[in-house]
Amino acid sequence: MLDNPAHRALFTLPPMRETTETLPATQPLPPQEVVTGDKEVDAVLWLRKVVSTGLPAPIAVAMEAAKKLKAPAEVLERRYRDHLLKNSGGNPFATFGSFGFADLESLAERAIATRVRAVEAAARFEGDTIWEDTPAEQFCAKALKRCKGFKDYIQNDKAEVAKRFRKHGDLMPHTLSDCLAEIDYWERLYCLREAVGERGDGMHEAIAREWFVRDQLAVIKPNSRDEAIQVLDYVAQAEGIEHDGMVAIFRNLLDHPGAAADAEPGVSLSQA
Repeated sequence: MLDNPAHRALFTLPPMRETTETLPATQPLPPQEVVTGDKEVDAVLWLRKVVSTGLPAPIAVAMEAAKKLKAPAEVLERRYRDHLLKNSGGNPFATFGSFGFADLESLAERAIATRVRAVEAAARFEGDTIWEDTPAEQFCAKALKRCKGFKDYIQNDKAEVAKRFRKHGDLMPHTLSDCLAEIDYWERLYCLREAVGERGDGMHEAIAREWFVRDQLAVIKPNSRDEAIQVLDYVAQAEGIEHDGMVAIFRNLLDHPGAAADAEPGVSLSQA
């Protein structure tokens, strides 16, 4: 089975275009504020603001300034946790913000990654069009319009949802590679939106489609051992796949060209 070009065309992000966005020649630092009254804790709060910009020059300044802090990271985290606990009336849930409080390196990595995605979002989507429904989302909404039993991506008749999507055979994934390409499309779209603002769960019909396509990993037979390994690599790091779903995918991946040669002598594929 060959890949479906119509499917790939729909589930592809807009191409990168030239953008006029440039970093300012000077990058002003956010103002320092007295928040807790603890000078070192307030200094970390300020450094976190600087690092969160995701901009190279301010981050370099922050990392250099962090070296002047005398208290160890775990002590600063405890002092900030005590402040949050005290000012919340003893609510333990208010202390979640103290976890990793002084870990500026990890924060910098996340901030830089978010900045990179934000720049990519600007290059792929002009203005605020990133918040508009993509052609793929429009397709999902149309396919599940007045779908029996569909309330949201959790409360729905999965069989009916699958039936609706299968009606559009021209846009069904033909191969496991098609499935991985579409899953990657949804994940990247969500990441780009998250980098430029809050999006929430996203379109429920689109999430239902993503889950439907993920289920196809246990249905569509691999074209090759390499394709089976690509799916295995995805499943190994994917979140939200339940145990039974994983087993179904693994059993499906065993049925690939050359699987008989991969099995040990005297061991059937059902035992592998």
